[in-house]
Parts: sequence; structure tokens; C-alpha cells
Amino acid sequence: MIHIFIGTKAQMIKMGPVMRALQDIELPYRFIHSGQHQETMNDLIENFGVKQPDVLLHEGSDITGILQMLIWSIKTMAKGLLNPTWLWGSVRHENNFVLNHGDTFSTLLGTLLARLHGHKAVHVESGLRSFNYFHPFPEEIIRVLTIRLSHIAYAPGDWAAKNLAGRSCHVINTIENTLLDSTRLHLSAQPKPGLLPDQAYGLASIHRFENIFNKSRLNWIVEKLIYASQKRKILFILHKPTRIKLIEFGLLEKLENCENLELRPRYDHIDFLQLVKASDFVITDGGSNQEECHYMGKPCLIFRAHSERTEGLGKNAVLSRYNDRVIEQFLENPKLYELPSLLDGGSHPSAIIAESLSKMALDHTRTDLKL
Repeated sequence: MIHIFIGTKAQMIKMGPVMRALQDIELPYRFIHSGQHQETMNDLIENFGVKQPDVLLHEGSDITGILQMLIWSIKTMAKGLLNPTWLWGSVRHENNFVLNHGDTFSTLLGTLLARLHGHKAVHVESGLRSFNYFHPFPEEIIRVLTIRLSHIAYAPGDWAAKNLAGRSCHVINTIENTLLDSTRLHLSAQPKPGLLPDQAYGLASIHRFENIFNKSRLNWIVEKLIYASQKRKILFILHKPTRIKLIEFGLLEKLENCENLELRPRYDHIDFLQLVKASDFVITDGGSNQEECHYMGKPCLIFRAHSERTEGLGKNAVLSRYNDRVIEQFLENPKLYELPSLLDGGSHPSAIIAESLSKMALDHTRTDLKL
């Protein structure tokens, strides 16, 4: 049996097309939702046309703080160990595959639970590395631990696959990230009335721990967004943790008083991609946003010191390393970084994953998948 362990909206966006691909080939799977994120998850499930979760491990508000996540992870692991059927269902299967995605607390939790119950741990979007444990933190540490614990690793390209060389896991190269399939699907929709501004704009989205939990860093980012708004109207999409920290550090009012900067709530993936597509450029600290801009050929300025992704770097994507001059040069003429779209043609990574899982799930004699 295939179990898909998902906890966050970003994971749902990248695993939704995999679930669809499994449904297309009629390969059964169980959907385990850790509950780390719950707001808008139902919208994403509906957008992808996939099944509702078979089990929800946490009900209540989203789990965001590191301490809150650690306590929740320990409690969930203890409950899973004491009651395996709660996680994996009542039917015993001799060939269980547990798919975990990316670099969140849910990723590590799902991988640990899979190993502790003797299942094959599968890591999707594996091999991405920044090679700096503190950028991003704690994501880079989670990736390293997950890779070490996984039996099977789906690497989204040659660079990621090379980073897995020498590991004992079975590596499968999906050529691209499953986000490519999500982007294709969600850009096929039409923008909702009133979604897009009636003037040229840049889009901003900031949410990483290293940016929003550091007061001086977040203040610097606010100043840079205000500077960018002097060049072009800026739509700042506020993640809930970002808004909370802006209020805590007394920075939200500064943004609200900026004439050419508009604060907007977080959108579902379809609406967000429509905003990205219509924008002149994107300012972000998100790896997924970097990839989406790469697929669209959209100029992208990254507010990070390091990135675990290579997509677009040195082409449409500029890694700022928090350097004022780099940021100023990008904002002087973002159009210089515009490239043709990569969305037409190419590989379908979700189908690659579904087809390989189908083959492995039918073969109960594989020995090369054991650590």
C-alpha cells in the first residue's frame, strides 16, 4: 500500500499532481494529513481533484512555532507507535511505501514513523541542498536527516541526483520538480474578476524563519520593499506568521502607510500563480516561488543568503545574499531577467513517480530498497 504523508500547503501543492497521477493509473493510496497546516487545505484538495485525508493527525489551528512543532511531533509519534492502525489503517500490507515531501517538520515526522514501523520511507524532492545548516534553518537539517533515513529518493533533476551519490537509498531522477505539473495545471485557469491590479506591479512574498523571526532582518526587508515600491507598485502577499511578526516588531504600520505598496492576504495556489504570471517581477524567499518563476521565465529577486535550488539562478533568478547593490541593480530594470516560458512540453515528473511506484509496489522481492 502507498501512504502519502502531507502536512503543509506547500507539500500539498507539490504532491497533489502525484496523487492525481496515482488516481489516473488506478493505483490505490492512503492520504495521511499531519495537520501542520489546515487553512485552505480543503481548497487545494478540491483544486487538484484528489481524495480527502484518510486520517487527520491534528485538528485545530495551524502549527507554526518551532517549540509548538516539537511538542506536537513528539505527541504524534508516541500516539503512532502505540496505535499503528490509527496511522496505516486496519489492513496489514507486506509492501508499504510512505511518501514524504520536502523539508518540513511533517517530512521528518512521517519518515521517522515509516522507519519505526518497518515501512519503506520515500522522499520526494530529494537531494536539494544549500550546504549551510543555518540557511535555511531548520529546513536544511531536516533534508539531511530525511535523506539519511529514506529508502527511496525522487530527485528533481541531475544536480539533486548527484547530491545523493554515495547514499544507500535508491535514487530516481524525475527530471523536473512535481511543481512543474502543478504550475501547468493551475495556470490553465482564468484570473478571477478583480484579482489583478489595473497597473504594472511587482509581487512580494516573505515567510522564512531566518527572515521573519529576526527583527533587524525583517526591518531591513521592510525597508527594501518600500524602496521597491518607489520603482513599481508592490503587492505584498502576507503569510500569517509574517503578519504576526510584523505586528510584534511594530513594522506593519510602516507598510500600511506606504502609498505604492498594497498588503494582500495569502491566496490559494491558482490565484497566486495568476498574480505571479501578470506581475513584472517577484521578490521572494520561497524555494517554490523561485521554481515557479523559473518555469514562467519571470524575473525573480530572492531574499536569501543561500538557496537549495538551482532553478533559474544566474538567469531569471537573482540571489540577493542581502546585498543592497544587487537588489538595486535588479530593481533598476527587472525586464533584463525575463526569459521565455518553459511550461510547454517537457517532462511530467508526477507521472514518472506514479509509474515507478506502481512497478515497485507490485514487486515484493526487491532487495535493493533495504538500507
